[in-house]
This record gives sequence, structure tokens and C-alpha cells, in this order.
Amino acid sequence: MSLAGKTILMSGGSRGIGLAIALRAARDGANIAMLAKTDSPHPKLEGTIHTAAEQIRAAGGQALPIVGDVREDDDITAAVLRTQGEFGGIDIVINNASVIDLSRSLELNAKKYDLMQDVNVRGTFMLSRAAVPILKDAENPHILSLSPPLNPSPKWLGAHTGYTLAKFGMTMVTLGLAAEFARDGIAANTLWPRTTIATAAVQNLLGGDKVMAASRTADIYADAAYAVLVKSAAEYTGQSLIVEDVLEADGITDFSGYAAIPGTPDDRLFPDIFLD
Repeated sequence: MSLAGKTILMSGGSRGIGLAIALRAARDGANIAMLAKTDSPHPKLEGTIHTAAEQIRAAGGQALPIVGDVREDDDITAAVLRTQGEFGGIDIVINNASVIDLSRSLELNAKKYDLMQDVNVRGTFMLSRAAVPILKDAENPHILSLSPPLNPSPKWLGAHTGYTLAKFGMTMVTLGLAAEFARDGIAANTLWPRTTIATAAVQNLLGGDKVMAASRTADIYADAAYAVLVKSAAEYTGQSLIVEDVLEADGITDFSGYAAIPGTPDDRLFPDIFLD
């Protein structure tokens, strides 16, 4: 199967993992609509929704940059309707937008707690829900959320409770949608990597240059997401998937080409959070 002619609605996507997934789909000739806030350059972060759209078109896809906020219901509705109007439907929803704050409970700012819940959990639910009536008409509809497997280990529950709640909430929403809309043929899965991915979040929040050097590139996430999205929605749903497991199941076992620093052995890579 291919994503040629398929239409993806993604939250975020201006940079990092979301953009890598969009570019992988664009190589097939997919249509990618992105609902994101980055209308103008950020002083500390590379890329805007407009530069992302240019890269998508250069890679062979069609792009629809939609400036908006996944926390705003009107923006979500407008994004769904514009995507349908531009491309004639929606085949895939990717819940990529996410806010991270690893502060301990007593140090976590209340507004940041609310922001994580609003973007990660509510945004995932509302964007997916808004697209469901259109997904029902798609040939092979998928919802994919970039969130971890549920792991009730005290190690993770107590590490950064506010953020853990927000990411596990994304997963619970997704698995719930998988069960609720299984009869409609809509797949819903989550995807998470075993190692850290070299993104701005890792650079700024998870350890700086040292952890960046011990990470994999976003391409590994993009290739795994692609592998998920081309599978039969009727048969491949309700799973909390791991990036490397998805690729191994498709026969890809050599991940050395994904190292952020070429030649870094697998046992020197930094493990991602939430996985034991």
C-alpha cells in the first residue's frame, strides 16, 4: 500500500517528529494539512508552518498550512472543514502536538499543567472526534497518536506526575477511540520510540547536547509511522506500538543509519521515558 493521494490532518508539524512524518508521507504524494500555531519564526525554535509546507511540497506532497490552536474548538472545526474542502476528505489524523514539562508536582506551574492537559489530552480527543464522521467514509482510515504505552510503574507515575498524566491521557483517548469506532473500520493506535529522538525537546528539556548525541533521528519515527499508516485499518488497531518493534516486524533490524551521530552503537543510545 501507499499514501499516494491520501489526506492527513496533523496537529503541529512545523518541525521535529511531526514534520519528519509529513515529509515521509509527502514522498508518496500525500496531502498534508497541518493545524499549528507557528505562523511566524520562534526565537528559539526552527521552522514555521509555512516553511514546513514548502518542504512538504518540495518532497512531492500537497500542503495545507492552517494557522490555529488545537485548544480552540472553532480552530479544530475550521481545520477539519478546510481539509475536507481542499482535498475531498480525510484519511488519517495524526495527534502530534504535545507540550512537555518534567517538573515535579510541587514545582509544576498550574498554567503549565492546564496547558499539557489541554493540548495533549483534550486536543487529541477533540481533533480526532471532529474528524471521525469524515474518516468513516475513508477507504483505510487511521488515527495515530504519538504517545507511550500505559505503564503504571511507580518509576514513571512518580517521576513527573503532571506530564505522565498528559501523555497517558493521549494514549487512553486513542485506545478508547479504537474500541468505540472499530465497527466503523477506523484504526487508532499510539506510537513511541525506545530511544530518545534528536529534537528541540530533547535538546532543551531532556539533557542537552549529551542526550542529543545519544539519540536517533526523527526519520526512524517517520518510517515507523508510515509502516503503521499503510496497514489495514480493519486489522491493525487498538495497539500501543513501539517504533523499533514496528520496523522489525517489517524486516528492518539494522537501525544504525538512524543514529544522530553516525557510528553510535545501540547500547550507547539514551532510552526514552515511560519504557522499562
